[in-house]
Amino acid sequence: MTKELDLNEIDARITFHLASEIMEVSFNDLVFSNSAQVNAFYDRVEDRIAETGEKLWFFLVDYRNTRIDSAAWVAFARRGKALNLAHSMGSVRFDASEVTRRQIEQTQGTAEFNPNLFYDRDSALARLARLPSKRKKKLQHTPNYDAETLRARLSFMPEAQIMDVDFTGLSLEHSGDVDLLYDVIEEEVAATGQKWFFLINYEDTRIQAPAWVRYAARGKVLNLNWSLGSVRYAPGSETEADIRLRAESQAFRPNIRNTRDEALARIAEMKADTNAQTG
Repeated sequence: MTKELDLNEIDARITFHLASEIMEVSFNDLVFSNSAQVNAFYDRVEDRIAETGEKLWFFLVDYRNTRIDSAAWVAFARRGKALNLAHSMGSVRFDASEVTRRQIEQTQGTAEFNPNLFYDRDSALARLARLPSKRKKKLQHTPNYDAETLRARLSFMPEAQIMDVDFTGLSLEHSGDVDLLYDVIEEEVAATGQKWFFLINYEDTRIQAPAWVRYAARGKVLNLNWSLGSVRYAPGSETEADIRLRAESQAFRPNIRNTRDEALARIAEMKADTNAQTG
């Protein structure tokens, strides 16, 4: 984007066609120069989907005159993949450029043909109309863990005001895993009646793409309600990359450290800063 878009400008580019179960997103004439711009746009798309109360939509994406600079490509690809896996029943895009027209003409009827890329909006809509809706199935993701197993990963250090969260070896596959995890955490924290510094061990943790959108949404609410500050340590490269992407546009410091001792030291700094401000 040549300039930062505010929420109203992004909202104007997101349209829900309720009868056809389509969410239409327009990237028309946008230039994404960096990952922060990408994250701000996708954050709003996720929020708008949540506001509808419907998890699943067909995606219709307008790519006319869109440019995604190299500094924004990784974020654009990761956020788009996560959004599709979490909420899409099928995605099509259209781009009325000569490059797209030639690509379609040259590959049509071959193994390289992309059935989800169209030259015009009407053709893209016709493709979506042929796809089956998954809403009636009301897919429920059965958690891969039980509540007590997850509860055993939490402990409290009252004198230090720290809730110690051990995600070692945890793989969150989908929204069912995420919701159970956060239900347990919220229940335990609420029972204490106070806020805590969150110390989170991400060693060998995997938050799979279908789980990321829900994980980010639940984590945001948990932090707003119960956190004095969060520090994470030992994340793997994939998890760390996603945390840093979300932090860019959601106004929080990722506070990622390599070791537990470094994370505890960071919490001590945060406490000292808080005490200095209140003192």
